Amino acid sequence: MGKAEDKIPDYEAAADNATEVAEFSGNEKTLLGRIQHLLHQTPAAVPLIVLVASLIIFGAILGKKFFSPFALTLILQQVAITGIVGAAQSLVILTAGIDLSVGAIMVLSSVVMGQFTFRYGMPAELAIICGLAVGSICGFINGFLVARVKLPPFIVTLGMWQIVLATNFLYSANETIRSQDIAQHAPILQFFGNHIRVGGAIFTYGVIFMIALVAFLTYVLKQTAWGRHVYAVGDDPDAAELSGVRVKRILISVYTLAGLICALAGWALIGRIGSVSPTAGQFANIESITAVVIGGISLFGGRGSVLGTLFGALIVGVYSLGLRLIGTDPQWTYLLIGVLIISAVAVDQWIRRISV
Repeated sequence: MGKAEDKIPDYEAAADNATEVAEFSGNEKTLLGRIQHLLHQTPAAVPLIVLVASLIIFGAILGKKFFSPFALTLILQQVAITGIVGAAQSLVILTAGIDLSVGAIMVLSSVVMGQFTFRYGMPAELAIICGLAVGSICGFINGFLVARVKLPPFIVTLGMWQIVLATNFLYSANETIRSQDIAQHAPILQFFGNHIRVGGAIFTYGVIFMIALVAFLTYVLKQTAWGRHVYAVGDDPDAAELSGVRVKRILISVYTLAGLICALAGWALIGRIGSVSPTAGQFANIESITAVVIGGISLFGGRGSVLGTLFGALIVGVYSLGLRLIGTDPQWTYLLIGVLIISAVAVDQWIRRISV
């Protein structure tokens, strides 16, 4: 009994020490630490803050010239293609991968839609389905090589970019299908270029589709098992595999869906420029990665949101239009976007230091 009684004070001391440690940890939760934790939980908050600040700054400088309904919806029109392709890129980067072929897949899909309609006389609706199938197949090949053959995503998509780019020029013979011909014989190809007016604002169907796509993917990633598995694969594929997630199947599905979204972007691209051009959208891959990085999605995977990518694309659009209206040299846009990219990666690294 004596020995048992001797142990009681030790337990009490341990409890006191634990309480002191807990209090000390609570005191260490500084304002900066709370901000870091908040940004870790809501990664889209950073680009949203930057977007709002950019709107306020350019609005203060330019006034109604910038804050008019037409100017604000013009920004949406300019970033519609980047936003759609960025949504595809977001899915891939959330799995800790990258897709350098998104722009090439987009353009090839649009070329297939145009060429199947005008070269082979195929109904435009069927040609669109063929273009969507081509994009999905390209994405599936990327996913298969990454998931099954275990090749690095960077190398796979770099190679696919070159292959698809060459196929695009060889197949189209570098021929552009004119806007007038499309409007006369296959207006459905220009469907996403149609618009509706709300007061002084102009919303193209491409803009509406971009917003609907972001809302849909946001819901899927947050509220479905597939979406949670995407985050799990990006965070730790080995742990996800041990917990029952079919990592290979998830990767293949992500790259295939990304290819399909890029094909839809190709259809939207025809509506945006009015024609089918094999040289259009050459920088879409870089622009999509820019939107993703500025939008707060971690290049290490497992953290971020498609909504953040939309904010990232809008930030680029705000800077491009704002600086153009001010009359500055266009090179300043690239300079500021470069600063934003480096800053976004630095903020991501800082946020990742927190342990959840």
